[in-house]
Amino acid sequence: MVNIVAIIQARMGSSRLPNKVLKNLPFFSSETLLSNIVNRLNEVKSINKIVVATTDKSSDNIIEEYCREKKISVFRGNEKNVLERFYIAARNYKADIILRFTGDNPIIDISLINESLNEFQREKNVDYLSLKNIPLGMGVEIFTFKALEKNYLNSIFEYEKEHVTPYFYKTCPQNFKILYLDKNKDEIPPLRFTVDTFEDYNFMCILFDELYSKNNFFGLKEILELREKKPWIFEINSSIMQKRVCATLDEEIEEAKRLLKKQDLNKAYKFLTENWRK
Repeated sequence: MVNIVAIIQARMGSSRLPNKVLKNLPFFSSETLLSNIVNRLNEVKSINKIVVATTDKSSDNIIEEYCREKKISVFRGNEKNVLERFYIAARNYKADIILRFTGDNPIIDISLINESLNEFQREKNVDYLSLKNIPLGMGVEIFTFKALEKNYLNSIFEYEKEHVTPYFYKTCPQNFKILYLDKNKDEIPPLRFTVDTFEDYNFMCILFDELYSKNNFFGLKEILELREKKPWIFEINSSIMQKRVCATLDEEIEEAKRLLKKQDLNKAYKFLTENWRK
């Protein structure tokens, strides 16, 4: 039997929004960003195990306590080397296939996860799968343990260790069979569903106020319908710039051009200094 393990990286430290993963969502509830992710993953029947991978810092003791209380499996490891944390967690739980999620993306879409898993298992010998042209915060990454081990043993750059998967799609894509599911055909707008700032959290609270009571596991379809009715909601965090790792130099240049065209000179400079190829 193939052992499919979903690993959620989560920590309390955040320069822009500390303690975000355990913030209440919906606001007046006992649920949190982290529990929403776990609850949604529990609806994906193919997943055999859900693991929260946090750091070994004392500030993250509260995450371990929270997980123990909620009966969620938890693993603790290196704070900076997230790749190592993922690798050892996957090895300890004897994963064959790993799904990667982060604790600041509380509205992962169950239907997109199921679609991605089905494609990953249908195709022969795929090492790594990722969704393309999907709103930020709804991404799905899937990879085999064998590929993860190769990644872990060969990654040398800081950005590879911090972001876990760049070795697959940026450093050595020629060494892996990579599958991209392109959602561009669905004409999905470039929306932001990750929580990194107070604006993001405020937006997420309003989104949950609108949709959660009707369906605890609302997805992209319901969100896009809401956007048609109340577009102003989606302006709340639209100006936030996301730190990202581009797959190619051309991608980095195009992103910088986009920011310059909008006359976001400070953002363009920040983007280039943070993402310039190693």
